[in-house]
Amino acid sequence: MSDKHLWEPNGCQKILLADDDPICRRLVQKRLQDWGYQVILAEDGRRAWEILQQSEEPPSLIILDWLMPGMNGIEICCKIRQRQQHSYQYILLLSGKDEKQDVVAGLDAGADDYLTKPFDVGELRARIRSGMRIISLQQQLIQAQEDLRFQATHDALTGIWGRGAVLDLLSCELRRGRRTEAYTGVLMIDLDHFKNINDSYGHLAGDDVLKQTASRITRAVRSYDFVGRYGGEEFIAILSNCSVQDLRTIGERTRQAVAELPILTGGIRVNVTVSIGGAVGLYGTPEVDLLAAADAALYEAKRTGRDRVVLGNHVATAPALENQEVSQGS
Repeated sequence: MSDKHLWEPNGCQKILLADDDPICRRLVQKRLQDWGYQVILAEDGRRAWEILQQSEEPPSLIILDWLMPGMNGIEICCKIRQRQQHSYQYILLLSGKDEKQDVVAGLDAGADDYLTKPFDVGELRARIRSGMRIISLQQQLIQAQEDLRFQATHDALTGIWGRGAVLDLLSCELRRGRRTEAYTGVLMIDLDHFKNINDSYGHLAGDDVLKQTASRITRAVRSYDFVGRYGGEEFIAILSNCSVQDLRTIGERTRQAVAELPILTGGIRVNVTVSIGGAVGLYGTPEVDLLAAADAALYEAKRTGRDRVVLGNHVATAPALENQEVSQGS
């Protein structure tokens, strides 16, 4: 059976070792490196705290000597726990003290485990393994939470924002626009004749068309804009700090990005176009009014032939603009 343990590293786990005794520090460092850990050394408590504050990728496990000049292990434990880092840091405290009250004091200060000097190398290894198990479980929990958050806010098929989340983002943009007196644009984007695609090529091909269309729309808008699936074959783009000219330019760029090349799915090339309706809101524009204006423009784009962009009545403190067709595909 291999000597490599399930909870020992694959070369990426960092351990901070802080001990003012150079002999002990070198011995522990050598053992940790032999076991595959990346070791960061600190010769005293003050240096250890500096490393923890400066590190962009802080070590997941920290070994602290209790008695160190500048700042002792107990003080560092307290400071670490007061910071309340997003990722948990496991602390193993080393000390020559072995009285029960000393152990209690160390654990109360925030240490997770305690090892009395001189210690057995096998026991050190076992305690580090135990700490890595805790860290691994915590990382799995964080990842599970992130996965659930993503699932709750994103469309499962296309990976872009879901309807509820993108409407929340629209509300945030409108509130921000009210504070900064900035325009907020909305593009309602509908796949033309999508039912015919499903009927002709099947639903798997239809799903692929939706995914690739979402990707093309996302690339066509600006990097700081939001794209979501509004429902079925309809998408919505929220454009922050967007003038009427910006809306016109981005709307046409989006139409062209979808139509310029067929979508390849299952060895079949499918020609896809979209109809787009847009509107701009300013200052205290209600969300429902802006969406209604964009939706009315989308209806007009579909009524007048599809594969085109129509800008609707812009809901603002200024007088509304008349409907105007911006572009039409060939």
